[in-house]
Amino acid sequence: MSGNIILDGRLIKTYNALNELCSYAGKEESFSEKLWSELMDDPGLMEEFIYYIEHHTFLEKDKCCGYGLTDLYFFNMRNVEIKQDVGKNYEDTDKEALVLDTFLSMADMKKNPDPYIKKLEEGPGMDRFYD
Repeated sequence: MSGNIILDGRLIKTYNALNELCSYAGKEESFSEKLWSELMDDPGLMEEFIYYIEHHTFLEKDKCCGYGLTDLYFFNMRNVEIKQDVGKNYEDTDKEALVLDTFLSMADMKKNPDPYIKKLEEGPGMDRFYD
């Protein structure tokens, strides 16, 4: 029986879920394919993504230099809010798009952590003095 391909059903479901989530968040197919490629290359990140799809929260098992997906998620959220000048109105932020961006950020951070660590350690800026 040579030439048979055995596919992991869980990966097929995850791939479909990724495409549905990307479509819902308005992400282009190229984004979806890039993220899928990163997930396939990184078993720890894939485990995190499957957990997210199943539980709609981060597992926080996979870390890079002590930082997890939650750290990157809130970092990305702050950046989006600053760019949109929405202050602390979290309801206007597309959280599913942020989640997808966060997974891609973690994949990138694992390859080149220094710029991410520098930005994460700089802190939130002047708004840290206000409630």
